Amino acid sequence: MNAFQEGGEEHEVFVAGSGPEALAALRAPENLPDLILLDLKMPHMDGLAVLDAIRSETATRDIPVVMLTTSGEDRDIQASYDHGASAYVVKPLDFGQFQQAVQTITNFWARLNRHPRFG
Repeated sequence: MNAFQEGGEEHEVFVAGSGPEALAALRAPENLPDLILLDLKMPHMDGLAVLDAIRSETATRDIPVVMLTTSGEDRDIQASYDHGASAYVVKPLDFGQFQQAVQTITNFWARLNRHPRFG
């Protein structure tokens, strides 16, 4: 959470503790996010299953989903793209580097990327 607040901009952040919790939050159309950061390893439902569910729903299928995870395995990267990930970032273990990665991700998706849903 702190990694999102250090860059001088405030972003509303929702953290889900499990895959089912994330999907339940996404079912509230008034609260749809502009960007989803998703880990492969989540309790009760892995990130690929969550990604499949996100891509199967009309309301959420076009939301950018960045896989942000500790795995750099080729099979995990390929599987994430096969399931519809917008990007794949290996999570740095150092907090400062993690913070920089999160700021780069949010800067790209919030400022530079153009998306039909957001103009």
